[in-house]
Amino acid sequence: MTIAIGDKLPAATFKEKTVDGPVEISTEQLFAGKRVVLFAVPGAFTPTCSLNHLPGYLENRDTILSKGVDDIAVVAVNDWHVMGAWAQSSGGMGKIHFLADWDASFAKALGLDVDLSGGGLGVRSKRYSMLVEDGVVKSLNIEESPGQATVSGAAAMIEQL
Repeated sequence: MTIAIGDKLPAATFKEKTVDGPVEISTEQLFAGKRVVLFAVPGAFTPTCSLNHLPGYLENRDTILSKGVDDIAVVAVNDWHVMGAWAQSSGGMGKIHFLADWDASFAKALGLDVDLSGGGLGVRSKRYSMLVEDGVVKSLNIEESPGQATVSGAAAMIEQL
């Protein structure tokens, strides 16, 4: 069953690379008492994710935060080394959270996992964005095609804030 607007996010723990090394960050730590924009990509360094989806959020970070958002995070089914390298290479380190859902447990708990084995990627997350307030989903934008980043892009999210 897919998560829906009004649902509370399931408990999960991610890994994130920081300047001090890897840290674990729970959904409770990230979302409790905060208004957070979370977006998911099928994979770090993949074309649509790196050329379209992530850049939109990085370029519009200040605009998003100015609309009462406390934090922005991207999550992908990759390990924390890959997510850390993506954060560094994209210029996003320290600007938004780059969360590793290494075993797709969060994507599966949301009902937003997808099997992209036909493309050589295995089980990944669908591409989506959501506004989360105190752990509760307030808006949810799921892309129909993993190669598109329109309804889940930064511009669409800004319109919802």
